Amino acid sequence: MIAPRLEHPWLGLDLGQQLRMISWAPHRGGFVRARHILWREVRNADLTEDFDVLAWLAQDCKARGMADAVAMLTSRKIATFCQAERRVGSVCAQAVATVGLSNAERAGDNRGFGAGARSTYGTINIAVILDQPLDDIGLIEAQSIASAARTAAVLDSGAITPDGPATGTGTDCIVVAAPEGDMPFCGLHTPQGKAIAAAVYAAVREGADQWIAETGGKPYDLG
Repeated sequence: MIAPRLEHPWLGLDLGQQLRMISWAPHRGGFVRARHILWREVRNADLTEDFDVLAWLAQDCKARGMADAVAMLTSRKIATFCQAERRVGSVCAQAVATVGLSNAERAGDNRGFGAGARSTYGTINIAVILDQPLDDIGLIEAQSIASAARTAAVLDSGAITPDGPATGTGTDCIVVAAPEGDMPFCGLHTPQGKAIAAAVYAAVREGADQWIAETGGKPYDLG
């Protein structure tokens, strides 16, 4: 298992080699090749409405010598990260997650934009590393599997929104990394899909249960 490195306010993964990744991360999102995945902890006070957070994060990564890393932002305490590794046959997947549910949302809720706005924000940020080579189509499907496993874990945690059981938060981010190859399949019935789903579910469920136990299921002051 790849050991996360915690150096507050950073959490990092060194994958040992460049892998192909897919994400909607605020720094180097999309399809990229990278060796490092980062989490950057922030506070509410850091993210004012007129603040260019994308430019700031890019500069912060560059100053750290990590301009080529894929980087996510989280208001969750990064020291609370959870990790899980699951093997299915010869395939192995590892997931590392920071899980905050202060701004939990339910997909398909009936509230308009801005309704039920929170004074504090939490998020779910997940990195998944698969040892099975995939092509870009396979990575897209792997991303869908990781997202579904996130949702299952949050549902099973019992987190609630005004519209019912939560399915995630308003600011989740998932990075999936794998060696580059020609495998286009990563469905739930495949070993790679099963390994990803099991690892993500375990890491997110542990983190959600931890957050609920810590906060009583209520938003807390993030400063």
